[in-house]
Amino acid sequence: MDGCMLRERIRKGFTRRIWIQQGARKKLQRIDVPPSETLVYLVSFAIYAFIGLIVLEVVYMIYFGAWNSEIFSAITGLIGTISGIFISQRA
Repeated sequence: MDGCMLRERIRKGFTRRIWIQQGARKKLQRIDVPPSETLVYLVSFAIYAFIGLIVLEVVYMIYFGAWNSEIFSAITGLIGTISGIFISQRA
């Protein structure tokens, strides 16, 4: 997946839509509030790190024939971080 496509999907997913009343007739208008670029870059970095750690774990299992618990704990920590970001931004 292209990095730009990933960032666009993250940006679209975190964009908030709010409704405001405009004019004397109080007509509702939808406004899209985009997320900060820092959040978009940090989430994309976390996703790439997650993919890299999964590849590293698979290579480790193929090469050594054993499970590496340190890599797995790093994967678990990244899953918690990514899901925490998604939950806190959508609440």
